[in-house]
Amino acid sequence: MSLKDTLLALIIVSIWGFNFIIIAWGVEQMPPLMMGAGRFIFVALIGCCFIKKPNIPWHLMALYAGTLCFGQFALLFSAIAFGMPAGLASLVLQSQALFTIIFSALVLKEAIKAPQLVAMIVAGIGLAIIGSSEQATHMTALGFSLTIASAVSWGFGNVVNRMINQRGYRADIGLVVWSSWFAIIPFALTSYFVEGSEAIVSAIANFNWIGISVLLYLAIAASMLGYSLWSYLLAHYPAGQVAPLTLAVPVVGLLCAMFFLDEQISSGQFFGIVVVMLGLVINVKGQWLFRKFDGMIRSKLVKGVK
Repeated sequence: MSLKDTLLALIIVSIWGFNFIIIAWGVEQMPPLMMGAGRFIFVALIGCCFIKKPNIPWHLMALYAGTLCFGQFALLFSAIAFGMPAGLASLVLQSQALFTIIFSALVLKEAIKAPQLVAMIVAGIGLAIIGSSEQATHMTALGFSLTIASAVSWGFGNVVNRMINQRGYRADIGLVVWSSWFAIIPFALTSYFVEGSEAIVSAIANFNWIGISVLLYLAIAASMLGYSLWSYLLAHYPAGQVAPLTLAVPVVGLLCAMFFLDEQISSGQFFGIVVVMLGLVINVKGQWLFRKFDGMIRSKLVKGVK
């Protein structure tokens, strides 16, 4: 990956890391599904004023919206609203890298390499440790489960993104903006039927500058800027290579959660975090390590024969 693209990846992880703090503030102001609808209303209304509709079939845009827009964020917003600490959510959500690898193999027929398999096992053990550890900051089983489900949806969305690119279309900012129209509908319907009209009316009546700031950040920074850059990277590199780059997101997320939300991490959770990060690092650098190890073995065998 070039230096320019590496810098773009750092911008993405910084935006998305602080995004979890914004979400935590947002669910204190409004119901989570309503917040999701508001986010994509802002994306659609602001973006469509400046961005031309992409030449992408409507069914592919709808599939993108259903996975990366509605599926991921309906589950993530609900997870944080139902007791998932923002800092830990930023870490657990990065299991999307592992689900991306699995779905890439199943749908795109991309081979799963040995380091990726080891990475999935290690990271899976780390997630299990986090889920079963004593907690310094309370975490609910429902919040944890919804965060894992959000990662599954993101992983499948990454594959949809790559499918769009492989078919000759540009999955860029145009897709991010115009697919938002599809995301608004399920968000609005589920908010109405799950959260209820009274909660929606109450949130609108008490809307303030914090709520507006949350929606603007989610729409402009996290959605339009973050995902356009993410789509650019997925268009130029394999999904299994790009997805693990977000392992820096939880570093930003955990630090921001400690500073802004006073979230604390227990020793058991910290150990689980280390294990998950190790798994993600193996996924990024594992192929290089395997080649070095294989080269050392072959070199010793050659010397032994001589």
